[in-house]
Amino acid sequence: MSTQSYVKKNFSLAWPLALNGLLMQSMLMIDTFVVSPLGEIPLASMGIATTIIAAILGIQMALANGTQLVLSRAVGAGNNLSLTKAFWSGLLINCSAALLFWVLLTLFDRPLINALTDNVLLHQEVKDYLGICKYIVLYTALTQVMIALFNSLGKTQIPFKGYLIELPINAVVSYLLIHGVEFSASLSYAGMGVQGAAVGSIIAIILRLCYLALIMKLNREIQLPKPKFDGMMLRNIQQHFIEIFPVAANVTILLIGATIYQLLYAQLALHAYVAITLMMPWIRAGTQFIAAWSHSSAITISQAIGSRKIDDLSKNVDTSIDIAVGISLIVAVIFAGISVVIADIYPELDEQTYQALAIIAPLYIFLPLVRGYNTVHGNILRALGKTTAVFKINFTGQWLISIPLCALIIIGLDGSVFWAFAIQPFEEIVKALPFRQLARKSLKEFDQEKAQKLMYD
Repeated sequence: MSTQSYVKKNFSLAWPLALNGLLMQSMLMIDTFVVSPLGEIPLASMGIATTIIAAILGIQMALANGTQLVLSRAVGAGNNLSLTKAFWSGLLINCSAALLFWVLLTLFDRPLINALTDNVLLHQEVKDYLGICKYIVLYTALTQVMIALFNSLGKTQIPFKGYLIELPINAVVSYLLIHGVEFSASLSYAGMGVQGAAVGSIIAIILRLCYLALIMKLNREIQLPKPKFDGMMLRNIQQHFIEIFPVAANVTILLIGATIYQLLYAQLALHAYVAITLMMPWIRAGTQFIAAWSHSSAITISQAIGSRKIDDLSKNVDTSIDIAVGISLIVAVIFAGISVVIADIYPELDEQTYQALAIIAPLYIFLPLVRGYNTVHGNILRALGKTTAVFKINFTGQWLISIPLCALIIIGLDGSVFWAFAIQPFEEIVKALPFRQLARKSLKEFDQEKAQKLMYD
């Protein structure tokens, strides 16, 4: 595959992935918007419950992303039997994890809520909301593996259309269920309050699930008969799990690490903490574009490994890294523009908050450059079968170096917001060299024998 064809293919995969990520984030923003008229207690309750669910969905997505690599190799090999086994293995693993999380939320919801907040006014509200919202985990297990299948086939527009269906339905149905509707004096619905947001989300995701299932059924290219669960299939499930588990573990530690960062930042002065909180949604949104390109690169590289067309592997990896850095540079320029107009975006803040935003501006402008470099390396290394090595680099960089250093700066040294927030780009710098060295070494050693070992059949 020529460089031009490789880039064109990756961009055709990447833009729906990027928009998917933005739509997923906007769904939470919509729920927050429609719940906000109910007041602080319902809003805080929803915030706590959705934080729990979002963490679980992040792990489910990571498992599906691991399955996506296995599926992509099968697509590249043109082996429908391997594709079938990979799909059902991934579906079984993700559904088993979802069922486990559902049981844990059912049995231990109250201790978990008590640990997250000591405000007794919130406890029952959170429990009621979580009691409905936890079913999202079960439906998402199905949709995430379906999405991984479509992505591996290069049909990333189909999941994107699914989100386009889900988003407006979620917004309208949630609003009606939350606030109610009055058709006439004798015909009206009072509304469910904050629980309506959870029911609306479930209705919307069920419709998206039906849409994806219908497309799978109507698409003649997709033939995935239920396999026999014999010794070979069980071995396939075991190997599948061994490969994708480090991906889920990696996302889990990063999610927990991000939470710990936020808890540490909460120890700063109020205006400093508010400044960081205001910028985090922008940072997450900017990351979506870099992540989308990285995932599309991993899909294309996995397909090449499956087809045994690895002669241009190093050249294509270099191209992916160069373009990821270019996208990161564009995001950094956008962040620089945001820093100039931040007072117009968030008017009527205290002067001290604007000062804190100005202090951390160079850091959040620089952050996407090094984070984008690491993101593309991490996804490419996973495509090469180095999921455990990626986990080790992330764990060492974040948990053994950066988080302890952040705690020392904030709690031990009473450092400023600049040095506290500087730990985030510092963490990425710490991980950059190991990622690069491992990628160079892995590409140099990668051959047809290693490509064969990644195939389970």
